[in-house]
Amino acid sequence: MNGNSTSVLNKLRRAREQTDHLFEMVRCEALYDRPIAERHRLVFYVGHLEAFDWNMIGGGALSLKSFHPEFDRLFEFGIDPGPDDLPVDKASDWPNLAEIYEYREWTRQAVDQALCEAHDLWIFSLALEHRLMHAETLAYLLHRMPPEKKVRKAAAVDYKREPASRMVDIPAGDVTLGRGRHPEGTFGWDNEFSEESVHTPAFAIDAFNVTNRQFLEFVQAGGYEERSLWSDKAWGWIRKHGITHPNFWRRSGNEWVYDTMFCAIPLPLSWPVYVSHAEAQAYASWRHKALPTEVQYHRAAFGTPEDAERDFPWGDALPKAELHGNFDALRWNPQPVGSYPEGNSAFGVADLMSNGWEWTSSVFAPLRGFLPFSVYPGYSANFFDGEHYVLKGASPRTSAELVRRSFRNWFQSHYSNIYATFRCVDN
Repeated sequence: MNGNSTSVLNKLRRAREQTDHLFEMVRCEALYDRPIAERHRLVFYVGHLEAFDWNMIGGGALSLKSFHPEFDRLFEFGIDPGPDDLPVDKASDWPNLAEIYEYREWTRQAVDQALCEAHDLWIFSLALEHRLMHAETLAYLLHRMPPEKKVRKAAAVDYKREPASRMVDIPAGDVTLGRGRHPEGTFGWDNEFSEESVHTPAFAIDAFNVTNRQFLEFVQAGGYEERSLWSDKAWGWIRKHGITHPNFWRRSGNEWVYDTMFCAIPLPLSWPVYVSHAEAQAYASWRHKALPTEVQYHRAAFGTPEDAERDFPWGDALPKAELHGNFDALRWNPQPVGSYPEGNSAFGVADLMSNGWEWTSSVFAPLRGFLPFSVYPGYSANFFDGEHYVLKGASPRTSAELVRRSFRNWFQSHYSNIYATFRCVDN
């Protein structure tokens, strides 16, 4: 095994430890629960991570004989339904955990053996990043479970006051989206290619993400009752489902509380608010502003007054959690906005790759020169439907491996179970 193979194998094993640890946080009987109505039951993900690795590597790239073809198919794909098209399977429809754990161990041994003998590591990097992304989405699922169904962990809470809100003027400039195709380059997902240059006029952007304190003003002002702030589809959504506040908020008597991963706490006003795209857009309209485009985000995050571009907001140094921001699963909770000045962009904009994914107004669509993966053709292409929006940055549970300029996340406008915040730009 060469040094590159050893490095990838070690990263893959650490990622497995991370996802195993998340499943171990759930009391055994609760693994058959469905914490988020639009998603599979937790038990699906126990098998899915291994089935994906096997289907991509063993059964795909290497054409090896499967240990359990039925499980390869059962656990192959997740789902992304809208709020009105929910899965209806029962807990009894799924295999028992002992069978799934046996499948997990067999596939891991087979994948590790294949990696030891491989010369081309691209497919293993794909499997690694897929698992790391699921480590974050698993946190979203676990967050929606009642505390008594989880093994509680200690989680620090910081209530310090946020800095005063302000806007930063960003001069006009050229922006590079995506990345170039290089045969020996580092791994990237299909929607990250190919590189294209776009010019953006000057604009002003919030220096900090919108906080719970600021969004509370919108709630208290009747923002969820003001029809003019919402699109037709968004208005229908909040009315049908009785949505009157952000997903992680809850009323307790006369006070607002915030449901963290393990307990409810008084609403931390200085934390970035986590909301759906529809709610972010309504708030921006209330302020007579807009959500930034993907291009504007890039200019504010990676541009410089000299019209050069950086790899990261803070420069070209590799991401270091707790110095550059709140990411890499070191914390369960957000931190007050502006807590990581070392991560600021050249224009002084804070938390652009930290503390929460950032909604943009850009519909998720291919960059010029897009080519779907031959081994996974539907990874991005299935979501170029006009219903998904681009998010940039990183949340507290995002792996440092995924903190890169070209990485693009996406979700539907009405999905509110993610660690996604936003900031505004002038119209």
